[in-house]
Amino acid sequence: MALTFETAKTNTVRRADHLPGPPQGSWTYAHYAALPDDRHRYEIVDGVLYMTPAPSSWHQRAVGRFYYYLSTYVTLAGAGEAFISPIDVELAPNNVVQPDVLVILQDHLDRVKDSRIIGNPDLVVEVASPSTAIYDRHEKYSVYERAGVPEYWIADPAARTVEVLVLYEGIYHSLGFYEGSDTLPSRIVPAISAVPVEKFFA
Repeated sequence: MALTFETAKTNTVRRADHLPGPPQGSWTYAHYAALPDDRHRYEIVDGVLYMTPAPSSWHQRAVGRFYYYLSTYVTLAGAGEAFISPIDVELAPNNVVQPDVLVILQDHLDRVKDSRIIGNPDLVVEVASPSTAIYDRHEKYSVYERAGVPEYWIADPAARTVEVLVLYEGIYHSLGFYEGSDTLPSRIVPAISAVPVEKFFA
């Protein structure tokens, strides 16, 4: 059955201007870590604090499948470690994000600390939804590119596609959109080519 968004949340990623703290543009990880747990999800991009909507059930199903396959071909294979949100990633003091799924290869596991990951992941996966698609393709795209994340996948459960972006000379280049029986041409997790794209949305 094709995915529809009739019951999807209509709220979107927005600036968290209502919270007490430093002026927008001046937020850092230290300010972020001091926020009380109000059950909302927050991220910092270029010092601006954003509040992101709670994920839907279909979003979480897709996230779970990406994590399952990546953990199989990364964690269990001894190539590194896969992580699933929520986990804080401090790309810089003023850029703190929570990717849906991420991979840290074996040579970079020193970036994994008790409280968060400090530094760029080797691969980031964001599962786009109506409420996050613009944010994923603009703010997140820009911050991942500038942080030097080598590979960025944007999954679209509605279209059942995955776009693979790879970093070349500091700029993301799209390798294309993949669907159905296609497999992903990942440079970070080449073994993922054993998994047809449709499996991520099954």
